[in-house]
Amino acid sequence: MPRATWKGATLAESDQVERVEGNVYFPASALNREHLEPSDTRTICPWKGDASYYHVVVGGERNADAAWYYPEPKDAAREIRDHVAFWRGVTVEE
Repeated sequence: MPRATWKGATLAESDQVERVEGNVYFPASALNREHLEPSDTRTICPWKGDASYYHVVVGGERNADAAWYYPEPKDAAREIRDHVAFWRGVTVEE
């Protein structure tokens, strides 16, 4: 089952993930939200839409903007609505 971890903490785990452009998107229901802190960072993808970010926080250490999601993805990316992906040192194991 796919799992995202950082600094020994499980951030998300689910067998109901979506894969897009080499990234694993976990459903919102699979997130351990105690490790996620909202970020003000926003970016734009031409085909997926506007992305929002979370900081990942474990044991007082913060990994800035290490998780992202598309609150209102474009139709071409509708399968990742309510899903979150990770990067910046977060390990995603299959």
